[in-house]
Amino acid sequence: MAEMKILAVETRDKDQVIDITDTIEQHLRNVQQENGLCTIFVPHTTCAVAAMDLDPGTDLDFLDALRRLLPPIRYRHPHDPATRPTIFWRP
Repeated sequence: MAEMKILAVETRDKDQVIDITDTIEQHLRNVQQENGLCTIFVPHTTCAVAAMDLDPGTDLDFLDALRRLLPPIRYRHPHDPATRPTIFWRP
């Protein structure tokens, strides 16, 4: 039987990389199912999920690269830094 779990991730900074690998792996070890699919969905406009190798400093390099790609403009949409993105996943 499929199971759905909600994982709330609290952020501290405006730009931040959070590694959720250990949390997801721990949940999958506890699931009583041998086969399945784990889908991660982030319903937040300014949040993303990326598959990356997080060697020391990779997170900062990634954020620096994003800052170079995205010019500092005045965005029109409201942004509440206190928003806590929620990650929904179903193994």
